[in-house]
Amino acid sequence: MARAATTSDAFNAIAEPQRRDILALLRAGEWPVNDLAQELGMSQPRASKHLRVLREVGLVRVREAGKQRLYGLDARGLRPIHEWVGGFERFWNESFDRLDTYVQDLKQTRQED
Repeated sequence: MARAATTSDAFNAIAEPQRRDILALLRAGEWPVNDLAQELGMSQPRASKHLRVLREVGLVRVREAGKQRLYGLDARGLRPIHEWVGGFERFWNESFDRLDTYVQDLKQTRQED
């Protein structure tokens, strides 16, 4: 099965670790591309390319501020990822509940010995 283009959806876009790093930085607020590039140790053109992909899938917004373009997180684009991951929450909660029951049983057994 052919892999979808990275610009097709948020899942593919965040598959790239450097894009996840960009999103993590943008959680704190808006950044100009040069500052993002410097912070992440990449060239400005490479950072711009990643920002374009993130913008195209709706994870990043851009705002003109004088001569600068400021990039900010648009977390609404993360909704499909959040909903997908949320489907596993029940699995993990049940797993942790079983682990907690097991640990409590071990404690009870040790107290009885």
